[in-house]
Amino acid sequence: MSPSILVIIPAFNEEESIGKVVGDIPAGLVREVVVVNNSSTDATVANAKAAGATVLTETRRGYGAACLCGIAYAAAKQGAERPDIIVFIDGDYSDHPDQMPDLLKPILEGGGARERGAMTPQQVFGNWLATTLIRLFYRTKFTDLGPFRAIKMDKLLALEMKDTTYGWTVEMQLKAAKKKFNTAEVPVNYRRRIGVSKISGTVKGTILAGYKILYTIFRYL
Repeated sequence: MSPSILVIIPAFNEEESIGKVVGDIPAGLVREVVVVNNSSTDATVANAKAAGATVLTETRRGYGAACLCGIAYAAAKQGAERPDIIVFIDGDYSDHPDQMPDLLKPILEGGGARERGAMTPQQVFGNWLATTLIRLFYRTKFTDLGPFRAIKMDKLLALEMKDTTYGWTVEMQLKAAKKKFNTAEVPVNYRRRIGVSKISGTVKGTILAGYKILYTIFRYL
């Protein structure tokens, strides 16, 4: 029997891209696609519903808050409706949803390219710094803090995720390392996002994200 897979997509003002993200997820691969609307003021909700997604609303601003909302929805399901695996992917179309089978392969079975200009210089440096610190302090090697990831439901709940903002992705990796979970990085492609990034697209967002990531790394030591 194939495992049940639920996809969580945090979304804040992604009207131009959200339909593409939902639509490009391979047909028949997942049971449900959940878009968590994080106080969008555009047509994100309407476009997500039109693409066939379940839409939840999280009024607390923050990437992590939206992810936590999606997790709570999944955890509340009972019996056969409860998913075995959760997949996270951004709503800006920077990742390739059609590569989800590759992402899931390490879980199901027990080098991608990055488009030129897809990541800003500050994102490249931030990834390098964070993963270097994780390797030094947590003895676990990661090369990226990418948001496109898959995890078994029971493992996800065991992490007891808390962060509601920029530290979400690194918190998951740090806690997985501390619990000595088996992890694998799968090469996937990455392209320029549709629209302007709410984090790296502004000086304030870049500084706050960098601070929160570094704070999280040292907090869980």
